[in-house]
Amino acid sequence: MSAPWRTGLAVLLFCAVVAAAAWLVFFSPVLGVRKVAVSGNHGLSAEEVRRAAAVPPQQPLAAVDVEGVRRRVAALRQVESVTVERAWPSTLRIRLDERVPLAALPVPGGAAVVDRHAVVIETREATPVGLPVLRVGSFGPDDPATTAALAVVRGLPWELSRRVQEVRATTGRDVSLRLADGRTIMWGDAERTRDKARVAIALLERPGDAYDVSTPDVVTVK
Repeated sequence: MSAPWRTGLAVLLFCAVVAAAAWLVFFSPVLGVRKVAVSGNHGLSAEEVRRAAAVPPQQPLAAVDVEGVRRRVAALRQVESVTVERAWPSTLRIRLDERVPLAALPVPGGAAVVDRHAVVIETREATPVGLPVLRVGSFGPDDPATTAALAVVRGLPWELSRRVQEVRATTGRDVSLRLADGRTIMWGDAERTRDKARVAIALLERPGDAYDVSTPDVVTVK
């Protein structure tokens, strides 16, 4: 066999191998999706996440639109962030962080459970136990009163947060807390939350109905 023929045959064989490999990876069910592994879910079931992902069984793993899957799962209200990756030879991994309930906003017919970004996670007939009621004039992620109130709630230590029944704000600088025993704490803005919390916990040992820690270096008790 002449050199040109040998070269041509080698090229044909190479092309055949490449084509076979491409077919195996991108079109054949041999390397298809056999498992969609879901992790990080708590309120959502793995099956709910898989339904949102909408990955056909046996679809070639290499052909899965990973970004498309991520967008579909991220569209679930309970999901704050999600990553999707291929795990060869046949697994698609979906890792998600769910939104954490932070407060309950009164709405007609019940209470909207919201997270730190002022996203409504779900609506319930009553305020869930352990969540403070959020009262602001114009609820929304761009509302200064809303963002300040949620930032304060998020920054509270458990020792204090467990006692808070309601959080109010009309601006970003006049957040106040009402405790389960009826006492109130004027918090001010969301700055120096750790200092304010430390001072507030100490002040609550004193008799009084209203405590002002908006300037934690100069506090008042009434």
